[in-house]
Amino acid sequence: MDTISIDLKGSEISSIDLKDQCLRLRFSRAYLVKTMTGSHERTRWWQAGDLVIEGAELASTIPSGPLICVGGDIEENIYTYRDMIPIPLASRGHARCALRFDGIADLFVAQGRETRLEMRDTPKYIEHLRASGPGAASGESPSRPD
Repeated sequence: MDTISIDLKGSEISSIDLKDQCLRLRFSRAYLVKTMTGSHERTRWWQAGDLVIEGAELASTIPSGPLICVGGDIEENIYTYRDMIPIPLASRGHARCALRFDGIADLFVAQGRETRLEMRDTPKYIEHLRASGPGAASGESPSRPD
């Protein structure tokens, strides 16, 4: 089975909005990692999209954008995704995000009763990640392209 996930580290968020208990994190550039079944190699892409949490309650203030995510956790019922978000994502029940942003000391924390990803446009190819390349053995992502 092919897998796709958002790599939170380095992903760019243009804004975070809360309206009528609907929290929307707008990714202007969500960095995707695609892995094909049976292959040790991966590809890196970017795509715009939103992480939406319905019934949202904030445990911190909303930072103003644009923001660069440096990591964090996305919780979906019993699952915790560290520094990544699986694609697709649509779930009811416990939903929580705890994210860190470059240059902001405070953790951004919100929770709700439903979460989903709404990806927009077509993914754009960035690079091929070879298993023998730098960072491959440690699982590190390559530096962000300009």
